[in-house]
Amino acid sequence: MEIIQILLKLLIGFILLFFLIRIVGQAVIGQFTPYHFIAAIVLSELLGNAVYEKNISIFEILLTIAFWGGILFTVEYIFQKSLFLRTNLEGNPAIVIRNGQIDLDQLKKCRMNINQLQSLLRQSEIFSIREVAFALIEPNGAISILKKSTYQKTTLQDLNLPSHAVYLPITIIRDGKLITENFLQINKDDLWLSEQLKMKGIVNIEDVLFAEWLEGDGLYVIQKESSPYL
Repeated sequence: MEIIQILLKLLIGFILLFFLIRIVGQAVIGQFTPYHFIAAIVLSELLGNAVYEKNISIFEILLTIAFWGGILFTVEYIFQKSLFLRTNLEGNPAIVIRNGQIDLDQLKKCRMNINQLQSLLRQSEIFSIREVAFALIEPNGAISILKKSTYQKTTLQDLNLPSHAVYLPITIIRDGKLITENFLQINKDDLWLSEQLKMKGIVNIEDVLFAEWLEGDGLYVIQKESSPYL
C-alpha cells in the first residue's frame, strides 16, 4: 500500500510539474537566472520531500505545488510589467569585451578569469579573442558575441575561393605572465617577443593582459588598461 501511494504521488507530481512549466513558461528550465535557479531548487525539494514523507497526503502535495506555482506565476507577471524589478532582480548582461578590449572590471564582477572567458568563446566556436568586437555575459551565464566585421561569417564557396589551411591560435601571455609551454610551440625566442612588444609600444611583459599567436595572422596583443593592438 505504501509503494502504491509513493507511485501515485510521483505520477501526480509529474503531471503537476509538467503543467506548471507550461503555465509559468520555459524560462525556469531554459534560462537559469538566480531567480529561476531558486525557483527550480525549491520546487524539486518540495516534491522530493513530499513524495517519500508518509505524513504528507496527496492533497497537501497538490496544495503546496499549486501555491508555489502561483508564486512563480505572480513573480513572472510582475517581472513582465516592471522593468525596474526585472533589471534589479534578474540582472543585466555584463560587457566583458568592448571594442576588442577585455574589460577586467566586468570580468571580475562576473567572478570569471581569462581562462574561463576563452572557454566560453571556444564553446561558441570562436578560438581567438581577436575575432570578437563585443562579448556579453548574460544573467544566466551564457555568452553573447558580436564578431568584428573582418571575421563575419562568409563562406569560401560564396566567394568561389579555394580552401586553405586552418591553424589554432596559441595563447602565449595571460595576465602579464608568459606561458612557456605555449611559447615554445611557435618556435620563437625571447628577443623576437621583446621586439614585437616594443613595436606595439610595450616595454614590460607585465603590461600585457593577453597575447596570442596565430599562424598567418601574427601576434595579437591586448595591453592592460589600453586599446588592443593588432
